Amino acid sequence: MSAVVLVTAVGEAAGVRSAAAALACAGADADRASLLVELGGRPPRPTLLASAAARALEERLSAHLPRARAAARGSVCHLAAAEDEDGLAAISAAATVAREAVVVVHSPPELVQELLAFGRPRFSGALLRADLTTDRALLALVAADLTARGLDLAVLKHRLSWVDERRALFGVLAEEAGIPVRVRSRLLFDSEQPVALPEMALS
Repeated sequence: MSAVVLVTAVGEAAGVRSAAAALACAGADADRASLLVELGGRPPRPTLLASAAARALEERLSAHLPRARAAARGSVCHLAAAEDEDGLAAISAAATVAREAVVVVHSPPELVQELLAFGRPRFSGALLRADLTTDRALLALVAADLTARGLDLAVLKHRLSWVDERRALFGVLAEEAGIPVRVRSRLLFDSEQPVALPEMALS
């Protein structure tokens, strides 16, 4: 399988949903769509502008998961999953259907432990949206838990610009915009670059 990345907020950090969408955009290309799953999210609406790969992934998800709420948006296929065991099972099944694609799962902070305890899909990394001025100590605790689970970890210290957030949610964010190159490489392309946590002087 390709990268399967968990995206969540630490504390009250804003902009996590659009950060997840931007990461999904970064993992897509002309021939391969990404899958963005929102745990507890609203049913996505399709857009007029969607790649052939995103539409194909939407069709595959609809065929294998008839009750799934999926929609192609730009270069990304969005899927909403309920905040219950059926929703967690749907996330696992969707990740299996999209095994050739980058899968990004956006979870509210209060559901992260339940999602990880479910055991499927097997996450390769996590992106934390955190404000270091207010949540440094909490970030250190969350980071320690996730790295102990063997996940590659990156932290987005600032939310995206308003324009990039809107473009990301429509699945049309350019590769050079949005998520920093170092973060994309760390989470999506199995880079050997060292994790960013020591730079932030969390201790």
